Amino acid sequence: MTFHERYLGGCAALALAALFTASPTHAQDAAALNAEATQKDWPTYHGTYKSYHYSGLDQINTGNVKNLEIAWMHFPERATRGLQSTPLAIDGVLYYSGSYSRVYALDGATGRTIWAYAPELDEELVSKQTHSPYNRGIAIGQGNLYVGTVDGRLIALDLKTGKPVWDTKLLDSKKLTVGFTGAPLVVKDMVIIGAQGGEWTGRGPIFGVDGKTGQKKWEFFTVAGTEEAMKTWGGDSWRTGGGGGWMPGTYDPETNSVWWGTANPAPLYDWAGADWKKSGPRPGDNLYTTSVIALDPDTGKLKFYHQELPHDAWDFDSSVGEFVMIDRGGKKLVVHANKGGHIFVYDRSNAKVENVWPLVKNINFVKSIDPKTGELIGRRDLAEGKVDPPLCPAIMGGISWNSGAYSPKNGLFYRIGQEWCMELTVEKTTPILEPMAQLNIGATFKPVAPPDGPARGHLSARDPVTGAKKWEVNYKYPPLASVLATAGNLVFVPDSEGVVHAYNADTGEELWSRNNGMGHNAGIISYMAGGKQYIAVPAGWGTLVGDEFVALFGEPFKSMPKNTGALVVFALRQ
Repeated sequence: MTFHERYLGGCAALALAALFTASPTHAQDAAALNAEATQKDWPTYHGTYKSYHYSGLDQINTGNVKNLEIAWMHFPERATRGLQSTPLAIDGVLYYSGSYSRVYALDGATGRTIWAYAPELDEELVSKQTHSPYNRGIAIGQGNLYVGTVDGRLIALDLKTGKPVWDTKLLDSKKLTVGFTGAPLVVKDMVIIGAQGGEWTGRGPIFGVDGKTGQKKWEFFTVAGTEEAMKTWGGDSWRTGGGGGWMPGTYDPETNSVWWGTANPAPLYDWAGADWKKSGPRPGDNLYTTSVIALDPDTGKLKFYHQELPHDAWDFDSSVGEFVMIDRGGKKLVVHANKGGHIFVYDRSNAKVENVWPLVKNINFVKSIDPKTGELIGRRDLAEGKVDPPLCPAIMGGISWNSGAYSPKNGLFYRIGQEWCMELTVEKTTPILEPMAQLNIGATFKPVAPPDGPARGHLSARDPVTGAKKWEVNYKYPPLASVLATAGNLVFVPDSEGVVHAYNADTGEELWSRNNGMGHNAGIISYMAGGKQYIAVPAGWGTLVGDEFVALFGEPFKSMPKNTGALVVFALRQ
Protein backbone atom coordinates (compact mmCIF):
# COMPACT_ATOMS: atom_id res chain seq x y z
CA MET A 1 0.00 0.00 0.00
CA THR A 2 1.47 3.33 -1.00
CA PHE A 3 0.35 6.87 -0.44
CA HIS A 4 1.53 9.52 -2.84
CA GLU A 5 1.66 13.14 -1.88
CA ARG A 6 1.71 15.70 -4.63
CA TYR A 7 4.62 18.03 -4.69
CA LEU A 8 5.15 21.36 -6.30
CA GLY A 9 7.35 20.88 -9.33
CA GLY A 10 10.17 23.05 -8.06
CA CYS A 11 10.41 21.62 -4.54
CA ALA A 12 13.38 19.35 -5.23
CA ALA A 13 15.38 22.08 -6.96
CA LEU A 14 14.57 24.56 -4.21
CA ALA A 15 15.66 22.11 -1.53
CA LEU A 16 19.01 21.54 -3.23
CA ALA A 17 19.48 25.25 -3.82
CA ALA A 18 18.83 25.93 -0.15
CA LEU A 19 21.48 23.41 0.83
CA PHE A 20 24.21 24.66 -1.45
CA THR A 21 23.69 28.41 -1.02
CA ALA A 22 24.00 28.28 2.76
CA SER A 23 27.12 29.35 4.64
CA PRO A 24 30.39 27.96 3.21
CA THR A 25 30.82 25.55 6.12
CA HIS A 26 27.25 24.35 5.90
CA ALA A 27 27.47 23.96 2.11
CA GLN A 28 30.68 21.94 2.39
CA ASP A 29 29.12 19.65 4.96
CA ALA A 30 26.01 19.17 2.83
CA ALA A 31 28.09 18.26 -0.24
CA ALA A 32 30.10 15.69 1.76
CA LEU A 33 26.97 14.21 3.31
CA ASN A 34 25.32 13.76 -0.09
CA ALA A 35 28.36 12.25 -1.81
CA GLU A 36 28.53 8.64 -2.94
CA ALA A 37 31.70 7.98 -0.94
CA THR A 38 33.14 9.18 2.30
CA GLN A 39 36.64 10.57 1.93
CA LYS A 40 38.89 11.50 4.85
CA ASP A 41 35.93 11.71 7.25
CA TRP A 42 33.02 9.41 8.17
CA PRO A 43 30.52 12.15 9.06
CA THR A 44 27.25 10.27 9.60
CA TYR A 45 26.06 6.82 10.63
CA HIS A 46 25.66 5.42 7.11
CA GLY A 47 28.79 7.18 5.82
CA THR A 48 26.82 9.62 3.68
CA TYR A 49 23.12 10.18 3.07
CA LYS A 50 23.32 7.68 0.20
CA SER A 51 23.83 4.89 2.77
CA TYR A 52 26.57 3.16 0.80
CA HIS A 53 28.84 2.43 3.79
CA TYR A 54 31.56 3.04 1.21
CA SER A 55 34.88 4.81 1.68
CA GLY A 56 36.55 6.56 -1.26
CA LEU A 57 39.98 5.95 0.30
CA ASP A 58 42.29 3.52 -1.50
CA GLN A 59 45.63 3.65 0.34
CA ILE A 60 44.62 0.23 1.69
CA ASN A 61 43.85 -1.90 -1.35
CA THR A 62 43.89 -5.42 -2.75
CA GLY A 63 47.62 -5.21 -3.33
CA ASN A 64 48.69 -4.30 0.19
CA VAL A 65 45.88 -5.28 2.55
CA LYS A 66 48.03 -8.25 3.60
CA ASN A 67 50.17 -5.69 5.46
CA LEU A 68 47.29 -4.43 7.59
CA GLU A 69 48.04 -4.51 11.33
CA ILE A 70 46.74 -3.00 14.54
CA ALA A 71 47.62 0.69 14.86
CA TRP A 72 46.01 1.26 18.26
CA MET A 73 43.17 0.13 20.52
CA HIS A 74 40.82 1.82 22.97
CA PHE A 75 38.98 0.12 25.82
CA PRO A 76 35.78 1.80 27.01
CA GLU A 77 34.52 1.61 30.59
CA ARG A 78 31.40 -0.41 31.47
CA ALA A 79 31.16 -2.20 28.13
CA THR A 80 28.09 -4.11 29.30
CA ARG A 81 26.75 -6.27 26.45
CA GLY A 82 29.79 -5.41 24.38
CA LEU A 83 29.94 -2.67 21.77
CA GLN A 84 27.29 -2.07 19.10
CA SER A 85 27.96 1.40 17.77
CA THR A 86 29.30 2.77 14.49
CA PRO A 87 32.12 5.31 15.02
CA LEU A 88 32.27 8.68 13.25
CA ALA A 89 35.41 10.56 12.17
CA ILE A 90 35.86 14.28 11.52
CA ASP A 91 39.15 16.09 10.81
CA GLY A 92 41.33 13.29 12.16
CA VAL A 93 39.34 12.79 15.37
CA LEU A 94 37.44 9.56 15.89
CA TYR A 95 34.25 9.58 18.01
CA TYR A 96 32.31 6.58 19.24
CA SER A 97 29.78 5.56 21.87
CA GLY A 98 29.59 2.59 24.19
CA SER A 99 27.13 1.13 26.66
CA TYR A 100 25.32 3.59 28.94
CA SER A 101 25.71 6.21 26.15
CA ARG A 102 29.31 6.91 27.10
CA VAL A 103 31.09 8.86 24.38
CA TYR A 104 34.78 9.10 23.52
CA ALA A 105 36.75 11.50 21.30
CA LEU A 106 40.13 10.07 20.30
CA ASP A 107 43.06 11.19 18.20
CA GLY A 108 42.48 9.23 15.01
CA ALA A 109 46.19 8.58 14.44
CA THR A 110 47.27 7.58 17.95
CA GLY A 111 44.16 6.74 19.96
CA ARG A 112 45.00 9.40 22.55
CA THR A 113 41.88 10.40 24.49
CA ILE A 114 40.86 13.99 23.78
CA TRP A 115 37.77 13.88 25.94
CA ALA A 116 35.27 11.38 27.36
CA TYR A 117 31.71 11.85 28.52
CA ALA A 118 29.56 9.66 30.75
CA PRO A 119 25.97 10.83 31.25
CA GLU A 120 24.34 10.40 34.63
CA LEU A 121 21.57 7.91 33.94
CA ASP A 122 18.63 6.59 35.95
CA GLU A 123 20.42 3.34 36.78
CA GLU A 124 17.32 1.72 38.35
CA LEU A 125 15.36 2.37 35.18
CA VAL A 126 18.19 1.24 32.92
CA SER A 127 18.47 -2.05 34.81
CA LYS A 128 14.79 -2.84 34.10
CA GLN A 129 15.11 -2.55 30.34
CA THR A 130 15.66 -5.48 28.01
CA HIS A 131 17.42 -3.63 25.18
CA SER A 132 19.85 -2.03 27.55
CA PRO A 133 22.29 -0.48 28.26
CA TYR A 134 23.62 -0.49 24.73
CA ASN A 135 24.02 2.44 22.42
CA ARG A 136 24.35 2.05 18.66
CA GLY A 137 25.71 5.37 17.55
CA ILE A 138 25.99 9.13 17.51
CA ALA A 139 25.53 12.06 15.15
CA ILE A 140 27.54 15.23 14.52
CA GLY A 141 26.43 18.66 13.33
CA GLN A 142 26.20 22.33 14.32
CA GLY A 143 29.49 21.97 16.23
CA ASN A 144 27.83 19.41 18.49
CA LEU A 145 27.83 15.66 18.99
CA TYR A 146 24.42 14.12 19.69
CA VAL A 147 23.70 10.93 21.62
CA GLY A 148 20.46 9.34 22.83
CA THR A 149 20.06 7.55 26.15
CA VAL A 150 18.05 4.55 27.23
CA ASP A 151 16.29 6.68 29.86
CA GLY A 152 14.65 8.76 27.12
CA ARG A 153 16.95 11.76 26.62
CA LEU A 154 18.78 13.34 23.69
CA ILE A 155 22.03 15.06 24.70
CA ALA A 156 24.19 17.54 22.77
CA LEU A 157 27.90 17.75 23.58
CA ASP A 158 30.34 20.37 22.40
CA LEU A 159 32.34 18.60 19.70
CA LYS A 160 35.65 20.12 20.80
CA THR A 161 35.34 19.78 24.57
CA GLY A 162 32.74 17.09 25.22
CA LYS A 163 30.91 19.38 27.62
CA PRO A 164 27.09 19.22 27.60
CA VAL A 165 25.37 21.91 25.56
CA TRP A 166 21.80 20.80 26.20
CA ASP A 167 19.98 17.75 27.55
CA THR A 168 16.37 17.23 26.47
CA LYS A 169 13.98 14.69 27.96
CA LEU A 170 11.82 13.33 25.15
CA LEU A 171 10.30 10.14 26.57
CA ASP A 172 8.68 9.18 29.86
CA SER A 173 10.83 6.09 30.15
CA LYS A 174 9.51 5.22 33.60
CA LYS A 175 6.07 4.69 32.12
CA LEU A 176 7.17 2.61 29.16
CA THR A 177 10.75 1.54 29.97
CA VAL A 178 11.81 2.50 26.46
CA GLY A 179 14.39 5.05 25.40
CA PHE A 180 16.90 5.55 22.60
CA THR A 181 19.43 2.93 21.56
CA GLY A 182 19.99 3.97 17.93
CA ALA A 183 21.98 6.85 16.47
CA PRO A 184 20.38 10.22 15.69
CA LEU A 185 20.46 11.71 12.18
CA VAL A 186 21.33 15.36 11.52
CA VAL A 187 19.41 16.98 8.65
CA LYS A 188 20.05 20.68 8.13
CA ASP A 189 19.43 22.25 11.58
CA MET A 190 17.38 19.33 12.91
CA VAL A 191 18.40 16.27 14.92
CA ILE A 192 16.08 13.35 14.24
CA ILE A 193 15.92 10.31 16.50
CA GLY A 194 13.51 7.39 16.81
CA ALA A 195 12.45 5.64 20.00
CA GLN A 196 12.54 1.98 20.79
CA GLY A 197 9.19 0.29 20.34
CA GLY A 198 8.15 -3.00 18.81
CA GLU A 199 6.92 -5.25 21.58
CA TRP A 200 6.66 -2.32 23.98
CA THR A 201 3.14 -1.02 24.45
CA GLY A 202 3.34 2.54 23.22
CA ARG A 203 3.16 4.42 19.90
CA GLY A 204 6.84 4.47 18.89
CA PRO A 205 7.52 8.16 18.21
CA ILE A 206 10.20 9.72 16.01
CA PHE A 207 11.33 13.19 17.09
CA GLY A 208 12.69 16.27 15.35
CA VAL A 209 14.77 18.43 17.70
CA ASP A 210 16.42 21.80 17.08
CA GLY A 211 20.15 21.04 16.95
CA LYS A 212 21.16 24.35 18.49
CA THR A 213 18.67 24.67 21.34
CA GLY A 214 17.45 21.15 22.06
CA GLN A 215 13.84 22.26 21.67
CA LYS A 216 11.50 19.58 20.38
CA LYS A 217 10.08 20.73 17.03
CA TRP A 218 7.93 17.79 16.06
CA GLU A 219 6.91 14.24 16.97
CA PHE A 220 5.58 11.61 14.58
CA PHE A 221 3.86 8.48 15.90
CA THR A 222 4.71 5.37 13.94
CA VAL A 223 1.54 3.84 15.40
CA ALA A 224 -1.59 5.59 14.09
CA GLY A 225 0.30 8.77 13.24
CA THR A 226 -2.44 10.03 10.91
CA GLU A 227 -6.23 9.74 10.72
CA GLU A 228 -5.82 7.26 7.86
CA ALA A 229 -3.52 5.12 9.99
CA MET A 230 -5.83 5.26 13.01
CA LYS A 231 -8.49 3.40 10.98
CA THR A 232 -6.14 0.45 10.49
CA TRP A 233 -6.16 -0.46 14.17
CA GLY A 234 -9.22 -2.27 15.50
CA GLY A 235 -10.79 -0.82 18.64
CA ASP A 236 -8.30 1.02 20.84
CA SER A 237 -5.38 -1.23 19.93
CA TRP A 238 -3.52 1.78 18.51
CA ARG A 239 -2.97 2.98 22.09
CA THR A 240 -0.55 0.12 22.77
CA GLY A 241 0.54 -0.73 19.27
CA GLY A 242 4.34 -0.81 19.57
CA GLY A 243 6.08 0.45 16.45
CA GLY A 244 9.05 2.79 16.85
CA GLY A 245 12.01 3.67 14.68
CA TRP A 246 15.05 2.72 16.68
CA MET A 247 17.62 2.72 13.87
CA PRO A 248 18.62 5.91 12.01
CA GLY A 249 17.32 6.35 8.49
CA THR A 250 18.71 8.77 5.94
CA TYR A 251 17.89 11.90 3.96
CA ASP A 252 17.14 12.59 0.29
CA PRO A 253 17.83 16.31 -0.37
CA GLU A 254 16.27 16.15 -3.83
CA THR A 255 12.82 15.63 -2.34
CA ASN A 256 13.62 17.00 1.13
CA SER A 257 12.52 13.66 2.58
CA VAL A 258 13.80 11.70 5.56
CA TRP A 259 13.51 7.95 4.93
CA TRP A 260 13.03 5.88 8.07
CA GLY A 261 12.23 2.23 8.80
CA THR A 262 9.70 1.36 11.50
CA ALA A 263 9.48 -1.50 13.95
CA ASN A 264 6.87 -4.21 14.46
CA PRO A 265 3.49 -3.90 16.19
CA ALA A 266 2.69 -5.26 19.67
CA PRO A 267 2.07 -8.00 20.59
CA LEU A 268 4.73 -9.56 18.37
CA TYR A 269 2.70 -12.66 17.67
CA ASP A 270 -1.03 -12.43 17.03
CA TRP A 271 -3.31 -15.42 17.65
CA ALA A 272 -6.00 -14.23 15.18
CA GLY A 273 -4.71 -16.42 12.34
CA ALA A 274 -6.34 -15.81 8.97
CA ASP A 275 -9.02 -13.59 10.57
CA TRP A 276 -6.45 -10.92 11.46
CA LYS A 277 -8.33 -8.12 9.74
CA LYS A 278 -11.30 -8.47 12.13
CA SER A 279 -10.15 -10.21 15.32
CA GLY A 280 -7.21 -10.68 17.62
CA PRO A 281 -5.38 -8.16 19.80
CA ARG A 282 -4.70 -5.63 16.99
CA PRO A 283 -7.08 -6.18 14.02
CA GLY A 284 -6.12 -4.49 10.75
CA ASP A 285 -3.05 -3.48 8.80
CA ASN A 286 -1.52 -1.62 11.81
CA LEU A 287 -0.09 1.42 10.03
CA TYR A 288 2.72 2.61 10.10
CA THR A 289 4.42 -0.36 11.74
CA THR A 290 6.85 -2.49 9.68
CA SER A 291 6.91 0.22 7.03
CA VAL A 292 9.28 2.59 5.33
CA ILE A 293 8.09 6.16 5.74
CA ALA A 294 9.22 9.48 4.28
CA LEU A 295 8.91 12.51 6.57
CA ASP A 296 9.39 16.21 5.96
CA PRO A 297 12.43 16.96 8.16
CA ASP A 298 11.20 20.48 8.84
CA THR A 299 7.71 19.59 10.03
CA GLY A 300 7.64 15.85 10.71
CA LYS A 301 4.67 15.50 8.34
CA LEU A 302 4.28 12.21 6.48
CA LYS A 303 4.95 12.57 2.75
CA PHE A 304 4.57 8.96 1.56
CA TYR A 305 5.14 5.42 2.73
CA HIS A 306 5.07 1.74 1.91
CA GLN A 307 4.09 -0.88 4.48
CA GLU A 308 6.40 -3.79 3.72
CA LEU A 309 4.46 -6.31 5.84
CA PRO A 310 0.83 -5.29 6.55
CA HIS A 311 -0.20 -6.62 9.97
CA ASP A 312 3.26 -8.00 10.74
CA ALA A 313 2.55 -11.15 12.74
CA TRP A 314 6.13 -12.45 12.75
CA ASP A 315 8.40 -9.64 14.09
CA PHE A 316 10.00 -9.15 10.67
CA ASP A 317 10.09 -5.39 10.97
CA SER A 318 11.45 -2.67 8.69
CA SER A 319 13.77 -1.12 11.27
CA VAL A 320 16.91 -1.55 9.19
CA GLY A 321 18.06 2.05 8.74
CA GLU A 322 20.04 1.59 5.57
CA PHE A 323 18.42 3.17 2.47
CA VAL A 324 20.77 2.78 -0.51
CA MET A 325 20.17 5.59 -3.02
CA ILE A 326 20.94 4.47 -6.59
CA ASP A 327 20.29 6.11 -9.97
CA ARG A 328 19.81 3.61 -12.78
CA GLY A 329 18.24 3.73 -16.22
CA GLY A 330 16.92 7.23 -15.64
CA LYS A 331 15.25 6.14 -12.42
CA LYS A 332 16.07 7.33 -8.92
CA LEU A 333 15.78 4.29 -6.68
CA VAL A 334 16.23 3.41 -3.04
CA VAL A 335 17.06 -0.10 -1.80
CA HIS A 336 15.93 -1.24 1.65
CA ALA A 337 16.39 -4.54 3.49
CA ASN A 338 13.56 -6.04 5.53
CA LYS A 339 14.25 -8.28 8.53
CA GLY A 340 12.12 -11.03 6.98
CA GLY A 341 14.83 -11.65 4.38
CA HIS A 342 13.59 -9.67 1.36
CA ILE A 343 15.16 -6.63 -0.31
CA PHE A 344 12.70 -3.94 -1.45
CA VAL A 345 13.53 -1.52 -4.29
CA TYR A 346 11.50 1.71 -4.41
CA ASP A 347 11.01 4.76 -6.59
CA ARG A 348 12.69 7.47 -4.53
CA SER A 349 10.03 10.06 -5.28
CA ASN A 350 7.06 8.21 -3.84
CA ALA A 351 7.98 4.76 -2.39
CA LYS A 352 6.33 2.92 -5.28
CA VAL A 353 7.64 -0.66 -5.38
CA GLU A 354 10.01 -1.28 -8.31
CA ASN A 355 11.18 -4.77 -7.30
CA VAL A 356 11.37 -7.21 -4.38
CA TRP A 357 13.88 -10.05 -4.19
CA PRO A 358 14.84 -12.60 -1.49
CA LEU A 359 18.33 -12.46 0.04
CA VAL A 360 17.97 -15.70 2.04
CA LYS A 361 16.74 -19.18 1.17
CA ASN A 362 14.76 -20.14 4.26
CA ILE A 363 11.57 -18.07 4.20
CA ASN A 364 8.15 -19.61 4.90
CA PHE A 365 6.13 -16.79 6.50
CA VAL A 366 5.02 -15.98 2.94
CA LYS A 367 5.28 -17.96 -0.29
CA SER A 368 6.58 -14.88 -2.08
CA ILE A 369 6.20 -11.12 -2.40
CA ASP A 370 4.92 -9.67 -5.68
CA PRO A 371 7.93 -7.87 -7.20
CA LYS A 372 5.72 -5.33 -8.95
CA THR A 373 3.36 -4.36 -6.12
CA GLY A 374 4.95 -5.61 -2.90
CA GLU A 375 1.80 -7.61 -2.07
CA LEU A 376 2.39 -10.59 0.22
CA ILE A 377 1.46 -13.83 -1.54
CA GLY A 378 0.50 -16.88 0.53
CA ARG A 379 1.03 -15.27 3.91
CA ARG A 380 1.17 -17.64 6.85
CA ASP A 381 -0.81 -16.13 9.70
CA LEU A 382 -0.46 -17.88 13.01
CA ALA A 383 -3.20 -19.16 15.31
CA GLU A 384 -2.94 -19.94 19.02
CA GLY A 385 -0.82 -22.99 19.76
CA LYS A 386 2.26 -24.67 18.35
CA VAL A 387 3.43 -23.51 14.94
CA ASP A 388 4.29 -26.45 12.69
CA PRO A 389 6.56 -26.50 10.72
CA PRO A 390 8.91 -24.05 12.44
CA LEU A 391 8.74 -20.45 11.27
CA CYS A 392 11.48 -19.23 8.94
CA PRO A 393 13.43 -17.08 9.33
CA ALA A 394 13.83 -17.03 13.12
CA ILE A 395 12.96 -13.99 15.22
CA MET A 396 16.57 -12.82 14.81
CA GLY A 397 15.70 -12.23 11.15
CA GLY A 398 16.96 -13.26 7.74
CA ILE A 399 18.60 -9.82 7.77
CA SER A 400 20.03 -8.06 10.82
CA TRP A 401 19.68 -4.39 11.81
CA ASN A 402 23.30 -3.72 10.93
CA SER A 403 24.06 -2.49 7.43
CA GLY A 404 25.45 -3.85 4.20
CA ALA A 405 27.56 -1.84 1.75
CA TYR A 406 27.36 -0.72 -1.87
CA SER A 407 30.31 0.01 -4.16
CA PRO A 408 29.66 2.63 -6.85
CA LYS A 409 32.93 1.43 -8.38
CA ASN A 410 31.57 -1.97 -9.48
CA GLY A 411 27.84 -1.57 -8.77
CA LEU A 412 27.67 -4.46 -6.29
CA PHE A 413 25.63 -4.57 -3.09
CA TYR A 414 27.16 -6.56 -0.22
CA ARG A 415 24.71 -7.88 2.36
CA ILE A 416 24.82 -10.43 5.17
CA GLY A 417 22.00 -13.01 5.17
CA GLN A 418 21.12 -15.42 7.96
CA GLU A 419 19.65 -18.92 7.56
CA TRP A 420 17.77 -20.11 10.65
CA CYS A 421 14.23 -20.92 11.81
CA MET A 422 12.44 -21.25 15.14
CA GLU A 423 10.02 -23.46 16.99
CA LEU A 424 7.17 -21.28 18.16
CA THR A 425 4.06 -21.52 20.33
CA VAL A 426 1.64 -18.60 20.04
CA GLU A 427 -0.11 -17.68 23.29
CA LYS A 428 -3.36 -15.83 23.80
CA THR A 429 -2.29 -13.12 26.22
CA THR A 430 -4.44 -10.69 28.17
CA PRO A 431 -4.85 -7.56 26.03
CA ILE A 432 -2.92 -4.54 27.31
CA LEU A 433 -5.16 -1.50 27.09
CA GLU A 434 -2.92 1.25 28.45
CA PRO A 435 0.73 2.05 27.70
CA MET A 436 2.79 0.54 30.47
CA ALA A 437 6.17 -0.88 31.38
CA GLN A 438 5.46 -4.36 30.07
CA LEU A 439 6.68 -6.36 27.12
CA ASN A 440 3.93 -7.80 24.93
CA ILE A 441 5.33 -10.76 22.99
CA GLY A 442 2.52 -13.33 22.85
CA ALA A 443 4.62 -16.45 22.28
CA THR A 444 7.44 -18.66 23.42
CA PHE A 445 10.11 -19.63 20.93
CA LYS A 446 13.37 -21.46 20.37
CA PRO A 447 15.72 -20.90 17.38
CA VAL A 448 16.52 -24.06 15.40
CA ALA A 449 18.37 -25.04 12.23
CA PRO A 450 16.55 -24.55 8.90
CA PRO A 451 15.35 -27.58 6.88
CA ASP A 452 18.20 -27.34 4.34
CA GLY A 453 21.12 -27.62 6.76
CA PRO A 454 22.68 -26.07 9.84
CA ALA A 455 21.99 -22.53 10.99
CA ARG A 456 24.50 -20.33 9.19
CA GLY A 457 25.20 -16.99 7.53
CA HIS A 458 26.50 -15.69 4.22
CA LEU A 459 27.80 -12.56 2.56
CA SER A 460 26.69 -12.17 -1.03
CA ALA A 461 27.65 -9.63 -3.68
CA ARG A 462 24.62 -8.80 -5.81
CA ASP A 463 23.04 -6.38 -8.19
CA PRO A 464 21.08 -4.20 -5.74
CA VAL A 465 18.11 -3.79 -8.09
CA THR A 466 17.68 -7.26 -9.57
CA GLY A 467 19.30 -9.37 -6.83
CA ALA A 468 21.48 -11.21 -9.38
CA LYS A 469 24.31 -12.83 -7.40
CA LYS A 470 27.95 -12.55 -8.45
CA TRP A 471 29.65 -14.30 -5.54
CA GLU A 472 28.97 -15.57 -2.02
CA VAL A 473 31.01 -16.36 1.09
CA ASN A 474 29.52 -18.70 3.71
CA TYR A 475 30.01 -18.55 7.49
CA LYS A 476 29.49 -21.27 10.08
CA TYR A 477 28.07 -18.63 12.43
CA PRO A 478 25.88 -15.77 11.09
CA PRO A 479 27.80 -12.46 11.15
CA LEU A 480 25.88 -9.67 12.91
CA ALA A 481 28.02 -6.58 12.28
CA SER A 482 27.93 -4.04 9.45
CA VAL A 483 29.90 -4.33 6.21
CA LEU A 484 32.35 -1.81 4.72
CA ALA A 485 33.29 -1.40 1.03
CA THR A 486 36.21 0.79 -0.10
CA ALA A 487 37.71 2.30 -3.24
CA GLY A 488 40.68 0.01 -2.60
CA ASN A 489 38.36 -2.67 -4.06
CA LEU A 490 37.93 -4.29 -0.67
CA VAL A 491 34.98 -5.49 1.39
CA PHE A 492 35.46 -5.82 5.16
CA VAL A 493 33.29 -8.13 7.27
CA PRO A 494 33.66 -8.33 11.07
CA ASP A 495 32.23 -11.73 12.03
CA SER A 496 30.64 -13.25 15.12
CA GLU A 497 33.66 -15.33 16.15
CA GLY A 498 35.78 -12.20 16.38
CA VAL A 499 37.54 -12.32 13.01
CA VAL A 500 37.68 -9.32 10.67
CA HIS A 501 37.87 -10.43 7.02
CA ALA A 502 38.94 -8.44 3.95
CA TYR A 503 37.75 -9.72 0.55
CA ASN A 504 38.41 -8.76 -3.04
CA ALA A 505 35.26 -6.77 -3.88
CA ASP A 506 35.04 -8.22 -7.41
CA THR A 507 35.66 -11.90 -6.68
CA GLY A 508 35.05 -12.58 -2.97
CA GLU A 509 38.59 -13.93 -2.55
CA GLU A 510 39.73 -13.55 1.06
CA LEU A 511 42.90 -11.44 1.17
CA TRP A 512 43.40 -10.80 4.89
CA SER A 513 41.93 -11.62 8.30
CA ARG A 514 42.62 -10.82 11.94
CA ASN A 515 41.08 -12.28 15.10
CA ASN A 516 40.05 -9.61 17.62
CA GLY A 517 39.15 -12.25 20.23
CA MET A 518 35.58 -11.02 20.72
CA GLY A 519 32.51 -11.23 18.50
CA HIS A 520 31.39 -8.19 16.51
CA ASN A 521 27.96 -6.50 16.67
CA ALA A 522 28.91 -3.01 15.55
CA GLY A 523 29.72 -0.87 12.51
CA ILE A 524 33.07 -0.69 10.70
CA ILE A 525 34.39 2.49 9.07
CA SER A 526 37.42 3.93 7.28
CA TYR A 527 38.86 7.41 7.71
CA MET A 528 42.06 9.41 7.29
CA ALA A 529 44.23 11.05 9.97
CA GLY A 530 47.59 12.69 9.30
CA GLY A 531 47.41 11.64 5.66
CA LYS A 532 47.04 7.95 6.51
CA GLN A 533 44.06 5.63 6.01
CA TYR A 534 42.68 3.68 8.96
CA ILE A 535 40.03 0.97 9.42
CA ALA A 536 38.16 1.15 12.76
CA VAL A 537 35.86 -1.53 14.19
CA PRO A 538 34.38 -1.94 17.68
CA ALA A 539 34.62 -5.51 19.04
CA GLY A 540 32.55 -6.85 21.93
CA TRP A 541 29.76 -9.43 22.13
CA GLY A 542 26.46 -9.41 23.98
CA THR A 543 23.21 -8.63 22.13
CA LEU A 544 19.94 -10.47 22.71
CA VAL A 545 20.49 -12.10 19.30
CA GLY A 546 23.99 -13.09 20.32
CA ASP A 547 22.56 -14.75 23.43
CA GLU A 548 20.80 -17.25 21.16
CA PHE A 549 24.14 -18.39 19.72
CA VAL A 550 24.95 -20.38 22.88
CA ALA A 551 22.02 -22.79 22.41
CA LEU A 552 22.47 -22.95 18.63
CA PHE A 553 26.24 -23.32 18.40
CA GLY A 554 27.77 -23.84 21.86
CA GLU A 555 31.41 -22.79 21.79
CA PRO A 556 33.00 -20.35 21.19
CA PHE A 557 29.90 -18.38 22.22
CA LYS A 558 29.32 -20.30 25.47
CA SER A 559 32.61 -18.96 26.81
CA MET A 560 32.69 -15.63 24.99
CA PRO A 561 32.68 -12.68 27.45
CA LYS A 562 29.67 -10.40 27.05
CA ASN A 563 30.62 -7.43 29.16
CA THR A 564 33.81 -6.24 27.57
CA GLY A 565 34.82 -4.47 24.39
CA ALA A 566 37.51 -2.64 22.50
CA LEU A 567 37.74 -0.26 19.58
CA VAL A 568 40.35 -1.81 17.27
CA VAL A 569 41.98 0.41 14.63
CA PHE A 570 44.06 -0.96 11.76
CA ALA A 571 46.60 0.65 9.42
CA LEU A 572 49.25 -0.51 6.96
CA ARG A 573 52.58 -1.62 8.39
CA GLN A 574 55.23 1.07 7.94
